Amino acid sequence: MDFDFSEEEQAISDLTQQIFEDKVTHEHLRSLTKSKENFDRELWLSLAETGVVGATIYKEFQGAGLSFLGVTALLEKVGKYAAPIPALETIVTGAMPIQEFGTENQKAELLPKIAEGELIATTALITSDEVTVEESRVSGSFDFVSYGLEADILLVPTASGVFIIKRSDTGVSMEPRETTTGYSQAKLTMNNVDTQQLGTVSCEDFTAWLSLRIDSAICSIMAGACEASLGLASEYTKVRQQFDRAIATFQAVSQRAGDAYIDTEAVRLTSRQAAWRISAGLPSAEQVAIARWWASEAGFRVVHAATHLHGGVGVDRDYPLHRYFLMARQLELMMGNSEEQLEKLGNLLANKE
Repeated sequence: MDFDFSEEEQAISDLTQQIFEDKVTHEHLRSLTKSKENFDRELWLSLAETGVVGATIYKEFQGAGLSFLGVTALLEKVGKYAAPIPALETIVTGAMPIQEFGTENQKAELLPKIAEGELIATTALITSDEVTVEESRVSGSFDFVSYGLEADILLVPTASGVFIIKRSDTGVSMEPRETTTGYSQAKLTMNNVDTQQLGTVSCEDFTAWLSLRIDSAICSIMAGACEASLGLASEYTKVRQQFDRAIATFQAVSQRAGDAYIDTEAVRLTSRQAAWRISAGLPSAEQVAIARWWASEAGFRVVHAATHLHGGVGVDRDYPLHRYFLMARQLELMMGNSEEQLEKLGNLLANKE
């Protein structure tokens, strides 16, 4: 098994890094934070113009037609640069389900606009009230919808199927949710909203299909965050001196950094394996569960170690490391902690035929 990117996927990775290096600077992110902006729309449009947003959308809908592994090439960079963009939401929970389950008319209407950066999409997954459907009119609410405030369309799974909601529709309201990490989330409330159903897929099939891809995508983002955190710690310990020596030469420091490197590689390799199996159409539930455990347990361990190796600088909000600490915490909250991942993996193994 070769988890390396193909030539096209590597090109997407290199192009994304080039754009991020130019636009996602520490100073730029700090200015966004001060202005309380959770979404860098200019960056998103730049990615769309260069074809990165539409990388996994079929060519007939103005995309590049890459596999799910191609998404990993982008998401690892999102984690590495702590980029405030809805890549997970719009590409993984928006474009990909529309492409998989939508009607031909829905694909033709929505996918080109997503690829061009015109539409931001997301999926509502956490119900906070009973959701009812009467003749394609949906009522109810969902809480903690990622990038709900910025989204133009939302996919809403219900017992009657999955429905496409436009944020501009009559009866749709969004209430911002304050989060400790600054991640954009909102409460969606629908009051007799006229909608259209996403193809004929059931809620159960939609959720099962999407959950694997969301979990795999989160692991890819965590791999990028680990790489960046370890890189900052490595550079800092080379220049920070005590007793006329770089602290990187101290045994306790080098061992802690070595452990973090092993964890980082484990997160990256298990996330790549999970994404590769999904792309190849192979059974992937076990591999995704393994990747989730490494991302949840080792991922936060890496950013925690990097923070410790920086000393007081590690918690300085004028220094970039704090973004990866917050990102790792947010991703862990989205996946669940390591104990939950072990329980899920154990259940998979117990029920394995």
